[in-house]
Amino acid sequence: IDQTLSGDSAAFGRLVRKYQDRLFNTLYHVVGHAEDARDIVQEAFVQAFLKLDTFHRASAFYTWLYRVALNVAATHRRKRRPSVSIDQSPQAAAIEPIDRGDAPGRRIDQEETCRQVHQALDALSEEHRAILVLREMEGCCYETIAEILDLPIGTVRSRLHRARLQLRDQLRQVLAVDH
Repeated sequence: IDQTLSGDSAAFGRLVRKYQDRLFNTLYHVVGHAEDARDIVQEAFVQAFLKLDTFHRASAFYTWLYRVALNVAATHRRKRRPSVSIDQSPQAAAIEPIDRGDAPGRRIDQEETCRQVHQALDALSEEHRAILVLREMEGCCYETIAEILDLPIGTVRSRLHRARLQLRDQLRQVLAVDH
């Protein structure tokens, strides 16, 4: 960060390489589309580069970067074209890792479960999807989530609770439709 601020743009390239995959994976789960996640990651790094002098190191760099990315995602979502379900996306199959050691039937079951979870996540509001991804997929503690989303911890806890209830309800609907 200091090297970048001193004019060494290659140093920022090292930050990009260090965080781009993690940021993409998180945003993919938040926005539900690989192409949108790639666009948001790219724009987030551009914004981070332009605003790097505002990073006061009160938090981890990734926490600050993630907040920048969520702001970009919110702007992107407002301007976005009509959504396409994750299970209709040709990139969806390429994103999910497949364990080649599983029997074909078990792999199909896992892929179906993954599709159902993505479908249910996609139905949640952006704020609930983001909080679930941060807690359940990224493993962030409540304090980190509060810092990233700029919310009080009590709000994080209540939104996470509501998000889990909504996800449960969405999964029930998805499972009822599929069976």
